[in-house]
Amino acid sequence: MKLAVPRERRPDESRVAISPDMVKKLTGLGFDVIIEAGAGTGANMTDAAYEAAGATIVADEAAALGDADVVFKVQRPLSGDDDGPDEIAMMKKGAVLIGSLAPLQNREQVKAYAAAGIDTFAMEMVPRITRAQSMDVLSSQANLAGYKAVLDACAHYGRAMPMMMTAAGTIAPARVFVMGAGVAGLQAIATARRLGAIVSATDVRPEVAEQIQSLGAKYIGVESEESGAGAGGYAKEMSDDYKQRQAALIAETIKKQDIVITTAAIPGRAAPRLVSEEMLASMKPGSVIVDLAVETGGNCALSKPGEVVRTDNGVLIVGYRNVPGRLAEDASALYARNLVNFITPLVDSETKALKIDWEDEIVKGAGITRDGAVVHPMLQEEGK
Repeated sequence: MKLAVPRERRPDESRVAISPDMVKKLTGLGFDVIIEAGAGTGANMTDAAYEAAGATIVADEAAALGDADVVFKVQRPLSGDDDGPDEIAMMKKGAVLIGSLAPLQNREQVKAYAAAGIDTFAMEMVPRITRAQSMDVLSSQANLAGYKAVLDACAHYGRAMPMMMTAAGTIAPARVFVMGAGVAGLQAIATARRLGAIVSATDVRPEVAEQIQSLGAKYIGVESEESGAGAGGYAKEMSDDYKQRQAALIAETIKKQDIVITTAAIPGRAAPRLVSEEMLASMKPGSVIVDLAVETGGNCALSKPGEVVRTDNGVLIVGYRNVPGRLAEDASALYARNLVNFITPLVDSETKALKIDWEDEIVKGAGITRDGAVVHPMLQEEGK
């Protein structure tokens, strides 16, 4: 079997879908690993390191993808509507594509996979069950995003994070407010605490209060019998009454903060708006907001993907794209391990060929297209 890893071509993407360490794992499973030259450059993974691990380096994407049985990608492939080569057209019928494909946001591309006869698996759709924890790309990448968000905030914040006592006077610690206590939020809390900040956090799921407090942060939440816990550990849409009370609580809290990290996301939907223009106007000059949801609409008013915006009252809104990709080496290493953990059970140990059990819970959760049809229940109606 041939497994191809092309260079990522979407803007702001420096990660790669395989690491040299994982090449060894794949060859042990029976794959011939084909990597496009320069695929790992942005993650400090050289062609020489891949070759030493047993991979074959080819000159271009067409040579990598042309006869590949399996394709590993970080982001969804380019198609005819994108600026660049049509990567879907380069893959042969019957190829298996595995990556972060954002199928709920790109339904037309899902139809294109089916039309091309490509079997696809979206790693962000892997069910959050115990058996699949080692395959959870959302968690591995969000963990790094939460850490990097605090570092990015520090880089733009014009003061020190910890309390400092000097002969010239005392510097007060920064106050950090984290909105959303999923994987990214919890890592942001832990990082800000390590840097000496006074940290508080909120989440629509009251059951995470204990996790927040265990990291040394103060939990701030709306008193309500309504829970925001959705399927798979994600948050769900809340009632209008809850949103109004949440907005009032945040408005009172946010004006006292120096740094705000927003991480709230709802799978397949636009990010919830948590910070309004009125809240921004109440914040102190020099305050910083890092909006980790900026690419899906943003948690913060006025945030712009790929930009740092300064408001009229001097608040900085940081909206970097692809924050995990800003730590490309570690992000790639974790992502590659997620992919290898996913594909290992799909390979027959005796024949060294793919043997996919389409009734398996993980396969059914991640499977998007098969044999020319859209098979995921959340996408079938649109794919017919």
